[in-house]
Amino acid sequence: MASLREIKGRISSTKKTKQITKAMQMVSASKLNRAEENAKSFVPYSEKIQEVVASIAQGGGDASHPMLEEREVKRRGYVIVTSDRGLAGAYNASILRKAYQDIWNNHTSADEYRIIAIGRIGRDFFRKRNMAVDKEITGVADQPDFEDIKELASETVDLFTEEDIDELYVYYSHYVSAITQEVKKTKVLPLNDISAEQATKSSSASYEYEPNQEEILSVLLPQYAESLIYGALIDSKASEHAARMTAMKSATDNADDLIDDLSLTYNRARQAAITQEITEIVGGASALE
Repeated sequence: MASLREIKGRISSTKKTKQITKAMQMVSASKLNRAEENAKSFVPYSEKIQEVVASIAQGGGDASHPMLEEREVKRRGYVIVTSDRGLAGAYNASILRKAYQDIWNNHTSADEYRIIAIGRIGRDFFRKRNMAVDKEITGVADQPDFEDIKELASETVDLFTEEDIDELYVYYSHYVSAITQEVKKTKVLPLNDISAEQATKSSSASYEYEPNQEEILSVLLPQYAESLIYGALIDSKASEHAARMTAMKSATDNADDLIDDLSLTYNRARQAAITQEITEIVGGASALE
């Protein structure tokens, strides 16, 4: 059995750890509120730009654009959104497991895919497995602005327009609630599968295009594709804060349970030591009689 000093030391260190996890839980809860607002405020913009794109694409005119056309898939691009830090439960592991399995199952050669990593955890994961990361960005703010990833998003979209890749997917964690997040795989390019629902929505609105539909598409479609990447990032940030808050709450609760168990063990050991001392004193007194 451990000595009283060792048990007391474990109790002290566990209490200090609890203070840290409790503080991290509160910080993540604060960040989550703002990240959730950012994710929700982005939805109207995303829906409106998708509605306009659907209106042009489904309008039956002569407008066309390479981003709307499906072609033979020789190489795929994968945008993997993870965090820069750990201590977020299964947040990163779930995203990386899904992306890694898809890449492993769909490709036999490294020439058949391109990896774009947003976040240090994802970048290091693929590098450790000798999988080339073509583009990367780390140190993204907890409340990111579009300017933070504008260059990366633009370069990623250019990979498609320059036919370096023929499809582009983004993997991220979708925020459902503070205790629920789910891994999502979203097709970014080509934009040939605009939903019938969006086409129906757009048909209820009347648009006049100046100077013409093709010129509007040439500007709007790259912005739309970039917005999908940015939307995945801010959604993923909300999930990250929620996952870290939940993980730190679990760690704090576990620390409480451990402190209770150690305190009980300490009290039992202390009682046993006191009993032993009393027994020795009584035994010594008896020997003197």
